[in-house]
Amino acid sequence: MTASLKTKTIHALSWSFIETIGLQGTHFIIGVILARLLLPEQFGLIAMLSIFMAVAQSLLDSGFGSALIQKQDITQTDLSSVFYFNILIGIAAAGLLSISAPYIATFYNQPELIALTRAMSLIIVINSFSLIQYTLAAKNLNFKTITKVSVLSNVISGIIGISMAYNGFGVWSLVSQQISRSFLSAILLWIFNSWRPSLSFSIKSLKNMFGYGSRMLASGLLNQIFNNLHLLVIGRIFTAASLGFFTRAKSLSELPAQSITSMVGRVTFPVFSSIQDDIPRIKNGMKKALTTLALITFPIMIGLAVTARPVVLLLFTDKWAESIPYVRLLSIIGMLYPLHVINLNILQALGRSDLFFRLEVIKKILIVINIAVTWRWGIMAMIYGMLVISIISYYFNSYYNKFMIKYSFTEQLFDLLPYIIISSIMGLSVYSFELIHFKSILLLLICQITSGLIIYLLLCRIFQVKAFMDLLRTVLNKINLPKNKIITSQEI
Repeated sequence: MTASLKTKTIHALSWSFIETIGLQGTHFIIGVILARLLLPEQFGLIAMLSIFMAVAQSLLDSGFGSALIQKQDITQTDLSSVFYFNILIGIAAAGLLSISAPYIATFYNQPELIALTRAMSLIIVINSFSLIQYTLAAKNLNFKTITKVSVLSNVISGIIGISMAYNGFGVWSLVSQQISRSFLSAILLWIFNSWRPSLSFSIKSLKNMFGYGSRMLASGLLNQIFNNLHLLVIGRIFTAASLGFFTRAKSLSELPAQSITSMVGRVTFPVFSSIQDDIPRIKNGMKKALTTLALITFPIMIGLAVTARPVVLLLFTDKWAESIPYVRLLSIIGMLYPLHVINLNILQALGRSDLFFRLEVIKKILIVINIAVTWRWGIMAMIYGMLVISIISYYFNSYYNKFMIKYSFTEQLFDLLPYIIISSIMGLSVYSFELIHFKSILLLLICQITSGLIIYLLLCRIFQVKAFMDLLRTVLNKINLPKNKIITSQEI
């Protein structure tokens, strides 16, 4: 059983990695092209709808997706009942969005949002038909199917969006891209997944999952509302262009950490759920996941923070320069993202959605306090507040794991300390290149990336950082090199 689970986990991680590289790679390239073709205020208009779309999507899931993954013995009746329930909720949520469109437009003082909101509501209906297909693939660690679906739909929809932007459709190119991506994903999930709903619907089945699912729904709603609350406030108080700069910076800074963490997190949740009665194994698995994510994400996020200026200017041109300071600070916040996800995954896997929900309530109160205090000093002040809240939230997210799996906040920090120190040394070294005059921004960025990579790998190798050495051993074993080549550092 252990060997089988390990094999499935490695296989799932491999496909999840391929999907992340393929999906986020194409998403990044498409985003860069669209940012060059469109204006910041056009991205800002779509960002104004983010909170409403996020709430509708959370209502659509209703917490039953997580409940199906966590539940050990799901039946065809369970799946069919959730499937039909999702469709009803999807239609209702889309209808509510359409009715609310004039009020949303009035709130932002943007009449164009009426038509945009009603068009975007179609995404919720489309997604309702594919949620069970995706949930089953994730539960069974079938990330090969998810990879095919994600990459294909993202590439095709990206081509549609770019073509429309090039031909002058403006903000509607972004709308068309998102609708077509959802539609293609739904179609492909049905093609690649053999499950089909039966003509059965059980209120009792939904009730059995409602205890866990309702708390996950409430947590998801809170999370989506408050994660997008900054967009709501910035869009209401400042201009659409200001919101466009913020969302572009947020998107760029979230890309590395969230992509890598999502790749690991969505595999670890079903894996931890399958061994939820074996606490020592869960703790060991969490420790490995946490340090491996730190090994990869910490240097990337610090690296992005110190190279923000050449990255933004090269990718998005001078018209996006206002987003550079946002990228720097949001990248530091992004370092903490994997720490939040892995800690919360444990609570979900152990079925403690009540604690999960309690933590979400506490953190959302902190977010409201931050916005209430900082908005009058501008967007940068709000981001500094976000950093403080993120640090405090990490402590809260790890609090219950001290009792549930004996892995406390202090012990986690001790395990993470080597990666923090080495990444910081690398970041300071890379940032020093800003003091040198380069004739080309591209040359500056190349020097920064190359030197950063060399410095980080050398430091990890010299100080024998555990996650790095484990990863190196795994790679060398795969290519059949002698293990004794990596045991000591004398050969450096």
